[in-house]
Amino acid sequence: MITFSTTTAQVKPEPYSFEVEIKKEIKAEKYQIMVPENRSDKDSRMIPITFIKLKSSAKKPGNPIIYLAGGPGGSGTRAMKGQRWLMFEQLRKIADVIILDQRGTGLSDQVPRCQSAIKLPADQPTNKSNYIKYHRQAARECLKFWESQNVDIKGYTTWESAADINAVRNALNVDRVDLLGISYGTHLALATLKRYPDHIGKLVLASAEGLDHTVKLPSLTDAYFDRLQAAIDQQPQAKQAYPDVKIVIKKVLNDVENKPKKMLVDDDPEFYHTLGKFEMQRITGYMLADPRNAASILEGYLDASNGDFSWFKNYLDWYVGSNEISLNGMSLAMDMASGISNERLQQVNNESKTAVLGDAINFPMPHLIDIIDGIDLGDDFRKPFYSDRPALFLSGTLDGRTYPEAHANIAQRFENAATITIENAGHNLFFSHPDLIKIITNFFDGNPPRNMTLTAPMPNFIKNK
Repeated sequence: MITFSTTTAQVKPEPYSFEVEIKKEIKAEKYQIMVPENRSDKDSRMIPITFIKLKSSAKKPGNPIIYLAGGPGGSGTRAMKGQRWLMFEQLRKIADVIILDQRGTGLSDQVPRCQSAIKLPADQPTNKSNYIKYHRQAARECLKFWESQNVDIKGYTTWESAADINAVRNALNVDRVDLLGISYGTHLALATLKRYPDHIGKLVLASAEGLDHTVKLPSLTDAYFDRLQAAIDQQPQAKQAYPDVKIVIKKVLNDVENKPKKMLVDDDPEFYHTLGKFEMQRITGYMLADPRNAASILEGYLDASNGDFSWFKNYLDWYVGSNEISLNGMSLAMDMASGISNERLQQVNNESKTAVLGDAINFPMPHLIDIIDGIDLGDDFRKPFYSDRPALFLSGTLDGRTYPEAHANIAQRFENAATITIENAGHNLFFSHPDLIKIITNFFDGNPPRNMTLTAPMPNFIKNK
């Protein structure tokens, strides 16, 4: 068994200041601890884990609240400088707020991004088969690159990040910490609770991803489209334009499968890209995380159904940049390590045959899962567990990446949990309703969790109307 430990005694902070989105300078404390990159290797190099402490103004602060960014690959310190600062400012009234940059991210990043020499051929459509083929080649090349940079990519797993959180707790010299996570950050929070149950207090899990939910079920993505259609149907103009979004999307995808679209990128006559069905499914899945993007992509599909693919060209101008494939080592390794159970993989494969987006929303999982030998954390890691810790689940009905059904599946194993359902909210939901930050703050301050439904403003599904 791997022993998760590190030496963090007498960690001294240094003054740190940063400017937030509202042009306000914030004074804080910056900590850095050294941990093994791979705790299963006795000769592992040490890497820095950096976090920012926002000191509480309370006379008797509660457990420190550690913020866990999503991704995997999101930076906590980057998030704190944007809109989420407004949430952290409220939370520090009751407890110290710890903004953690997880290993491989932000101020804790020791994994250089890999720019491979593998290119998506400009004259071939990006169908599922070759998209996977070329990314597998790029991943193998990148493994050699990271090895040449003295990076032990097998150290970038959720188990290791959970051990880092425990090391942060030790550095803070507290018995328990509370956790606030979003998306992949909830996956990490659950793993930390599973590994260190006695050292975790309360949890707020927004847009939650369970330990066996790294690969999303295509059926739940289709159920999302049904909720999206129900919302569209409440707006007469939108209902007239999109009487069945599934049919519109499927028609365009089938057309592109039969006749891929060759497009100039950035209007460069020497740089073109051939858009195929699988890549369009990937783009769609990416854009549907939040309803604010729905009007844009739906308009793109409606135009494409009439032969105008300019929306997708504009997207490629931003998205492709180069046909050369580049990879983020941290996010790749984290997903590969969390993996998928055989039972769930079979379910995904079966459902993907008829689902609108197939299994493209999950890429690169599970198609690169065997690339990194020995990194899979196994079914013991993915196995569901029960907890008596107070937990609050935040779920948006128009979240196209994590789903209300998945949240309910996780929450049922918490005997002291509640779900806040925000109608019309998407994946990034913290500011979707004016009461939500207060509810989160009150929960961390000791209010018991209780189920409730909030209603966010309905997005406009007819762009610029």
